[in-house]
Amino acid sequence: MFTFAVHNFMSIQMSFIETIKRTILSEMQLFEKTFVESLSTDNPLLLSVNDYVLQKSGKQLRPMLVILAAKMCGEVNQTTLDGALSLELLHTASLIHDDVVDDTLERRGKPSVNARWTNKIAILSGDYILSKSLGCAARTNNLPILKAMANIGMHLSDGELLQLVNAKFSETAEANYLTIIRKKTALLFATCTEVGGLSVDADEDALEHLRNFGEYLGICFQIKDDIFDYSENIQIGKPTGNDIRDGKVTLPLIYAVMNSTGTEKEQVLTWLATKDFTTENIHAITLFTHKNGGVSYALAQMEAFKNKAIEELNGFADSDVKKSLILCAEYAASRDY
Repeated sequence: MFTFAVHNFMSIQMSFIETIKRTILSEMQLFEKTFVESLSTDNPLLLSVNDYVLQKSGKQLRPMLVILAAKMCGEVNQTTLDGALSLELLHTASLIHDDVVDDTLERRGKPSVNARWTNKIAILSGDYILSKSLGCAARTNNLPILKAMANIGMHLSDGELLQLVNAKFSETAEANYLTIIRKKTALLFATCTEVGGLSVDADEDALEHLRNFGEYLGICFQIKDDIFDYSENIQIGKPTGNDIRDGKVTLPLIYAVMNSTGTEKEQVLTWLATKDFTTENIHAITLFTHKNGGVSYALAQMEAFKNKAIEELNGFADSDVKKSLILCAEYAASRDY
């Protein structure tokens, strides 16, 4: 009974993605074939790692955004595909590196690369994939695309570093949080939609709306990820409570702490300051966050950014591609893993 319910739930989630893909099916098939080819190598260790990474490949939302943005503004071409490849490879490399930085042992329900091999192998493999990303970007021979790729590489690291030092609660905590997720997540989505537009020579007005759409979508996506940390849902591809355990201050906890008083709040702040993250304490922090409205507030903010993303598409002509982009925003907010 339970197994059937889980399988049925996951099928619903995947059908959401398949619906989005429907308008770009041939382009995504070509992308997937090229993505596999881009990770081929004659180094047996690297080939083992790359094959493992391909087995754990996610829903490929980012290349879908590149291709959808391009198709909404023109005809998908080789520059579009090279841009999509570059961004997906960059994203893949960043996940491998992030798991080392965060000591994460599980990714999408399976051991992370660093857990399956070693930190050293994970870092070097991530570097190799990053180099492949740069090669794909260079193949576009498109200076604006190269500038966009250089810019996002810088912001990803900047956002992660800011998060490491931003564990304080103050009146600026929520604004700081939004700055961090904009850099470490949202600007990658914005770059995806921008690169799609650039690949078909979209005008500046269209590019601005595409960038905004991607950024708001990315903020929505990251808030949803941060809400997962306060969930008991076993379908999430990483253990819940990780953000708390790592001392990461995200929106649900920020709101709960900034809008509560009393001994329970002081106890939570003490645990956070002393990094006393026993299983029992993490459970208590999770309950505190729910009880003081943190998750409800984060859900409302997530919904607001989803709507802002969709509004950015108002100026584009109605089409199946535009509907798929709207579905991307709906998926980011409604997904459960």
